[in-house]
Amino acid sequence: MDLDEARAYVKDNSHAVLTTLRKDGSPQLSPVDVSLEDDGTVVISSRETAYKVKNLRREPRTWICVLPDSFYGPWIQLEGTVEIQSLPAAMEPLVNYYRRLSGEHPDWDEYRAAMESEQRCLIRVSLTKAGPDRQG
Repeated sequence: MDLDEARAYVKDNSHAVLTTLRKDGSPQLSPVDVSLEDDGTVVISSRETAYKVKNLRREPRTWICVLPDSFYGPWIQLEGTVEIQSLPAAMEPLVNYYRRLSGEHPDWDEYRAAMESEQRCLIRVSLTKAGPDRQG
């Protein structure tokens, strides 16, 4: 699958399962919402204290299975390298992430305060591969 096709799919489908690697090399999976930035980067909001973030700081590679809202139907697998963007630099990108997934927030000051108190960060995924390329 072409990376641009994968990005188009992510634009319309936000439910996903993120896979990271634990210290022992075994997979750790997390349900997440994904969004797509204008530059084609896939982004995910998380807490700095989450295992997925700790795993990604140690091993900045990920695999993501993006699913339709109905669960059944076409899906894609993404692979990529990761950069963690922390506060305060992550604040406006977190606002953009929310807007892409949910529209306007009723109180942006409240949202920003919640992002700080929850120690939110943004997982930024630069895609390197997408599939499936064939049906099995």
